[in-house]
Amino acid sequence: MPVPVPRQRAIPAVEGGQAQDAHTTTDTYDPRDERQTTDRPDPHDIQSAERAQEPAEDAAHEPAPADRDATGLTILVIEDDPAGSLSIPEVPDAAGKPIRVRTARNLTEAERLLTDDVSCVLLDLALPGAKPDRAEPEHHDELRTLRHLLRLAPRRAVLALTTSGDAERGAEAVRVGAQDYLFRDELDSRLLGRAIRYAVERKRADIAQQGLAESRIRAQENARLERGLLPTPLLDGSTLRFAARYRPGRSRALLGGDFYDTVRTPDGTVHAMIGDVCGHGPDEAALGVELRIAWRALTFAGLCGDELLSTLQQVLEHERSDDEIFATLCTVDISPDGRRAGLCLAGHPAPLIATPGRPAVLLPYENNGPALGLLPKARWPRMQVELGPSWSLMLYTDGLIEGRIGQGRQRLGQEGMVEMIRRQRAQGLTGEGLLEAAMNEVRDLNGGDLTDDVAVLLLDR
Repeated sequence: MPVPVPRQRAIPAVEGGQAQDAHTTTDTYDPRDERQTTDRPDPHDIQSAERAQEPAEDAAHEPAPADRDATGLTILVIEDDPAGSLSIPEVPDAAGKPIRVRTARNLTEAERLLTDDVSCVLLDLALPGAKPDRAEPEHHDELRTLRHLLRLAPRRAVLALTTSGDAERGAEAVRVGAQDYLFRDELDSRLLGRAIRYAVERKRADIAQQGLAESRIRAQENARLERGLLPTPLLDGSTLRFAARYRPGRSRALLGGDFYDTVRTPDGTVHAMIGDVCGHGPDEAALGVELRIAWRALTFAGLCGDELLSTLQQVLEHERSDDEIFATLCTVDISPDGRRAGLCLAGHPAPLIATPGRPAVLLPYENNGPALGLLPKARWPRMQVELGPSWSLMLYTDGLIEGRIGQGRQRLGQEGMVEMIRRQRAQGLTGEGLLEAAMNEVRDLNGGDLTDDVAVLLLDR
């Protein structure tokens, strides 16, 4: 059943000065045509409108005023005797269209008329006060009605109406939250039209500024959270040098679906791992953090190789939001003397190793197991690798090798990455400098930021 439109009167544009009765048109209500309006509300109309739209109680639920450039502005005047004491002149908006005016005698009636198209509210400060809230003190508050209106319509512009001899009360209304105050005995169309437009635009600017400030706060909180979730290597007592670089694919993010960690267990073994959850959104980032923390806990509990990866797969299966989500992983456990390492690959690219006098090469890729989450009861064999007395071991995610080269479809790939690292090492780059140069060159080759997350971990002996 269609809902009757709340009462309103359309005021045509005129030049400055008070409106004449001959220029003001008032629509009459015909019960056979619910599309018309009247200057005085029909009780049935108000009840229908109230059922159709519940009043907004706070800023979290009140809808933002819509763009009304095409239809003009609608204002709501709240005062106890609109027909007798307050004369609203004919007011055009900035485009010359009539500003529609609705009137209410009290806040209860105004609450029913505060539909989405209302842009501005004119409140007579002489209106009898609203009932105090339980949380309010019992002392007299002349602006209690205004405070109640601001809670009722936090996203509407509010103009306070007062007498010319009570400027201090109007100024106090602005301090409370009104956009401006006007002297009711000095109103004319030019002043009122300009005040309404300014108040509406000022309120929009305030809402936009508040939204921007809230977005900045959320971004700062997210950054602190993500920074706290990045790993801190636990290598106390180890002679190995550690370096890492991380760049998420998400815009303005610090954490993506890639993850890494390095710890030294009490027996002197150094354990390192790097992994990649498919996708690079916030859900994948959260799952990557869970897997990293689980890996650290399981490593300190003494698990290694196939036993550790099988348990991590169980964690993934329980924590993922979709059965199609999987993660690749590379784990390395380096013996206390630093000359040997155990390597497990779960669908992940093989690490790169460089030794003095020899070019950088990839470690063996044989016996590579499937990614975590793809096959139930899968197995991940552990390969023994001889490192030698001096070496540099680089673990990385596929974001480093999947960047494009130039404008074509060709990608860097593992061979291109190996050649790049060889060249950079020949230039004397090591540690943090080597990783930074590698990340920058991959980005430059891609012609801009990479779309996938990138993590690189480097251990030197």
